[in-house]
Amino acid sequence: MKISINKTIPMLKRSTLLALALGAFAVCNSFGQSAVLRPSDSIEIRLSGVPADFVSEVTSQYTVDDEGNLNLPYIPPVKVSGLSMSQAQAAIENQYRQAEIYSSPRILISTQASQRFVNVGGAVRGPGRLPWTSDLTLTTAINAMGGLNEYGSEKKVWLIRAGQRTPYDLRKIKKEPSTDPKIIPGDQIEVGQSMF
Repeated sequence: MKISINKTIPMLKRSTLLALALGAFAVCNSFGQSAVLRPSDSIEIRLSGVPADFVSEVTSQYTVDDEGNLNLPYIPPVKVSGLSMSQAQAAIENQYRQAEIYSSPRILISTQASQRFVNVGGAVRGPGRLPWTSDLTLTTAINAMGGLNEYGSEKKVWLIRAGQRTPYDLRKIKKEPSTDPKIIPGDQIEVGQSMF
């Protein structure tokens, strides 16, 4: 069997490019699957599983409104705030099926991690907004902002999520790193001051 080098190399280049593109999509999509949607999120929705003429009617950029809904063509608003990307995809697909618009739609939602932030404030060296990453924890977020300043208290750290304020003690987390909570987009971290 004779293999032509000239034909094999371009094919390898194409397969390598395809693998890289799929890997980049998987990274972006894995972000989306682990995070929950919230009002003002900007997302891209792609429709498949329908005739090609109808794909462009739904495929577009959308923003989750202040009530946590997505307003899509032909169906009532879909409540997506608090849902993961995969849960929102299923909810939209179900809505299109129930309305008998499409019999077997496939929805893909994607977003970019750079659009997601965590706020870190109080007694840290560099308070402000921090871009969210899937591996972000309470201590890594504080460290990314320069750590505690000279007045910061390891005993007075609060994680504020969806209006709920949870206290943490960094000394205990240092002793037991498995208790370091994962941070999700929209979280707020507040570091209190020590008495002295």
